[in-house]
Amino acid sequence: MKHIRHLLPVLLLVSVASAQGQATPPSDGKGPAEPPRGAAREQMWPAADAEGWRRPVLVTWQRTWDDAVAVSKETGRAILVCINMDGEIASEHYAGVRYRQPEIAALYEPYVCVIASVYRHTPRDYDDEGNRIPCPRFGGVTCGEHIDLESVVFEKFCDGKRIAPRHIMVELDGSETYDVYYRNDTASVFQTISEGIANRPAPPAPVVRGDRPILERVQSRDVTDRNAVEAAFRGGTSEQKQALLDAAIKQGPDAQLEMLRLALFGMNVDQSREARKALAAATNPAAVPLVADALRVPMDAAERDSLLTALKRLGEMSPVARYLAVVHGGLAEKSPTVDTKGWESGGGTYQAPWYATQGLAERIESRAEAAAARPEDPAALLEVAEGTLALAMRAPESYNDPRTAKVLSRHLCGEALRCAKEAEGRGAKGWRLDTTIALASYYGGETDEAYRRAEAAVKAIPAGDSSWASMAVVTVFAESRWKAIKAAIKEQRNWPREWLSDLHAAYTVLLNHPLGTDGQVAWHYDFLDWLGADHRSEALLRRGLARFKTSAALHERFRDKMMKLRGPVGLEAAYAEMLKEPDEALEPFAGAASVAAAEHYRRQGDFAAALASYRNALAHFEKSAATDPRNAEEPTALVLAGLARVALQTGDHEHATEWIVASLSRSPATAGTRDGMGISPGETATMLLDALKAAKKDGLAAKVEEASKPIAPEVLRPPDE
Repeated sequence: MKHIRHLLPVLLLVSVASAQGQATPPSDGKGPAEPPRGAAREQMWPAADAEGWRRPVLVTWQRTWDDAVAVSKETGRAILVCINMDGEIASEHYAGVRYRQPEIAALYEPYVCVIASVYRHTPRDYDDEGNRIPCPRFGGVTCGEHIDLESVVFEKFCDGKRIAPRHIMVELDGSETYDVYYRNDTASVFQTISEGIANRPAPPAPVVRGDRPILERVQSRDVTDRNAVEAAFRGGTSEQKQALLDAAIKQGPDAQLEMLRLALFGMNVDQSREARKALAAATNPAAVPLVADALRVPMDAAERDSLLTALKRLGEMSPVARYLAVVHGGLAEKSPTVDTKGWESGGGTYQAPWYATQGLAERIESRAEAAAARPEDPAALLEVAEGTLALAMRAPESYNDPRTAKVLSRHLCGEALRCAKEAEGRGAKGWRLDTTIALASYYGGETDEAYRRAEAAVKAIPAGDSSWASMAVVTVFAESRWKAIKAAIKEQRNWPREWLSDLHAAYTVLLNHPLGTDGQVAWHYDFLDWLGADHRSEALLRRGLARFKTSAALHERFRDKMMKLRGPVGLEAAYAEMLKEPDEALEPFAGAASVAAAEHYRRQGDFAAALASYRNALAHFEKSAATDPRNAEEPTALVLAGLARVALQTGDHEHATEWIVASLSRSPATAGTRDGMGISPGETATMLLDALKAAKKDGLAAKVEEASKPIAPEVLRPPDE
């Protein structure tokens, strides 16, 4: 079974990078010119420093494409689509410098502006009280909004090419006036943006919003009104909040979802109940994520049922709503097939069966003779089948040639299946029989029979059974349920929510089974995460790490989950909690968590926090090095290079030199390894050396040159050369 991952964002990133690198300008002289490379690009589009990233974004972005279209038609203004890409040097310049300059904000103001980017810069779009968490890179919009908008504008305007930075002017009828990309300077871009407004008829008189009563502004789709209404709700008295909520609900089934979210997760129980009632009547598929979030909060059964009914109704328009209705129903219900009782606190100690001993072939032969002498005793023949199946599982360990082992294993599975079915013909029954037939069929390549028999077997497994057979047949049953769910979703068919409760229960058994593995926990987590069951998947990870505390696969998922739900502060706090009882085995995982936090801060431009987290990581890896110095070399070198990169960005050349020299000295072989930001120590060394020479800091430059001597020249080249 393969891991379930959120691939779409990854595919998008690959597509962006591919398009950026492969797209070529037209050759007729009328299209965009070839972009400059190397140092020329750095000079053309200088990156923002730490202080620059702290300045607020001054461009006003609408939250969604539908909002932008509505505001465009209301005001007569054209839409300006801005597309941006993390790590691309011109995009970094726009995001960190231009969008924060008053004169550029004034240039964009005549447009209805939207921002599109596939990259996420905050773990969450909302906090626990329903407040928006604006994207620190673009301001105003959440990361989910600019990610969603990217897919819309890509489909509408990008002709299959993901290129950034890019500016597209869209008229009221949806036509494009200009599409600007691959320009060699910002001046020509801004000239085109200015001329786009100058050359079109003036719109009607501007709409005055600030003078309107706040209750009237509830129905507006303009972001200025939305912000004002939501601020009034957050800061209002209980009576004022109620009036605003009433105004939102009066809009009918498509009431403003942000207002409902604030009421839903606020402290007023009555308003939360009213918000759920309004949400239960929603007809807009955009309400699906909020309905799913609402279902995670404890509530009366009647309210829960009404929200599930809403999901089912929205499922007629939204496949996501259709499967969420099943998800939230199935995870909350007890499995009718798998009884987790007996495994809830562990399934006891593994007891090896008779066929787990040496000389198995001889023991099978002896039991076969006994079975032949007692044809009326099906139990003896079932033991032969079980032993033969065990011998089939050992075949890969017995032969160096994989082909021979595979052929032998299939043959033995066939023999085990024949014996088990003969035992069944003699009257054998029960979970051991069904398990043997299921596993012999499964490893013999007959999955349909395996899945059918596995379902029968798991219904009758004794509570807490600790055998290999029980672990293996529950795994096969879980696979059968997963494949059935996957096929139903792919074909957009309805599927019983019992399948989900069965699958969840099966992997709960495996988590506590003495022969369960961290791989099974990881698979279970991936499935829950794919379904969007955040809180259940977090609880599963914590239970999994309590049992498999050094599982790299589970720690990787835990870092991702904590970053998503708690942010970098919560991520590091989670590992600090784990290390209240000192444990050297956990130090490298805590170090990796602090690295993830540091890289998150770097993306936000919070360089002080990035330095602090990198120092935390360094401390964790140094403790790890005390017991395993070789495995600590590469991560320590990358942390030192990360510190050097941040110091370079903040103009601290002395520390940048100290840290990059330490990095290259600690692990020269790591000089070409890229960190989570896509930057290698060798590239940082080269950029620092250029900066030191430009600043005429010859002593520091000499130190970097000396440390770089053992490094292959190609590793030290800047990425654009």
